[in-house]
Amino acid sequence: MTQTLPAGTEPEVRSDRIRYGGLIVMMLMSFLLVTAEFLPNGVLTELATDLGVTAGQAGQTVTVTALVGFVVAPTVGIVFPRLDRRSLLVRMALAAAVSNLLVAIAPNLILVLLARFFLGAAISAFWTMSITVAVRIAGAERLGRAVMFTSAGASLATVAGVPLGVLLSELASWRAVFAGIGVATALLALALRALLPTVPAATTSSLRLLLEVVRRPGAALGMMGHVFVVFGHIVAYTYIRLALERMPEIDGGSVVLLLALFGVGGLAGNIVIGMVIDRSFVFFSVLTPVAIAATVAITILLPGVFLAVAGAVLVWGFFFASWLIVVNTWVGHRMPDRLEAGGGLVVIGFQGAITLAAAIGGLVLDLVGVGVVYAIGAASLLVGAALFGRSYRVRD
Repeated sequence: MTQTLPAGTEPEVRSDRIRYGGLIVMMLMSFLLVTAEFLPNGVLTELATDLGVTAGQAGQTVTVTALVGFVVAPTVGIVFPRLDRRSLLVRMALAAAVSNLLVAIAPNLILVLLARFFLGAAISAFWTMSITVAVRIAGAERLGRAVMFTSAGASLATVAGVPLGVLLSELASWRAVFAGIGVATALLALALRALLPTVPAATTSSLRLLLEVVRRPGAALGMMGHVFVVFGHIVAYTYIRLALERMPEIDGGSVVLLLALFGVGGLAGNIVIGMVIDRSFVFFSVLTPVAIAATVAITILLPGVFLAVAGAVLVWGFFFASWLIVVNTWVGHRMPDRLEAGGGLVVIGFQGAITLAAAIGGLVLDLVGVGVVYAIGAASLLVGAALFGRSYRVRD
């Protein structure tokens, strides 16, 4: 007898094997998307000079992708309610390719900003659908290990992708780098088509389903915790250079070394936590924000102890870089019948927290200084940990 699932329910997917080819192309897509997203930060001076604008105006090329992502995350499933998710990712890869190629030939900032709309949509759609696709590739019982690949791509982009893009821009030009990323992303679209399995869309996709998830008490607490965790990290990490420069006799080389340690920690965290998260996501959803809060506190309270700060930055990177693995695995176990809605809410929470952190952090910094900013960040992280801990004691 065939079991009929309620409307909007996504059936549990089990797989006897992991399709590593699919995971690798997902990792490459996250690598290229995140590299393209943050590359303007690394070539800001050259980009601004070439386009004849200020550095602040050129910096809006990153802001616009976040704003578009905030809008796309809750609506992508509605706009494409029946489109196979493999086909959706292929189209998003092509949209990102077009974006980067347009940026490479854009004669002015207006066209650059318009082109970045396509990239913002592609990034948000990718992260919203990543849980659903990961389940199809590896099976629900190995979701955390599958998400590890996409998260590792994002970490690798931060550690190597953007610095490599900056280096190549000095050897050639920033336009050539964007053109190269555009071509690589277009080729990746072919690989996605060939190596990803078919991924049927959820039976229904609507804002009603998002609200339905939010109304579940345990899920709502967890999502609130997610926002507090991301807010706490972003409000502190945005001003990490100011915090590090409080150290006695610190120089530019030491700051670069400490930031590199953050990236190294992130790569290690992706691998280590990704290998065990499926069995211990409850533990890590509470431990991770507590550990980050501790590192934030050490960074600001012990500026005179270089080794302590270096260790804190390394551990900070280790835990936060794995946060997407933790929260996406939580979604997979907490709401297996609403994977697309859960993935969308994760992206919405991420982008919303970034927006709030940028606004509040800058205001507090100007009024009372970086120490208070870090205190707010640590407190927010601890609230996030408490909310996740509470969510496991509440039934939906």
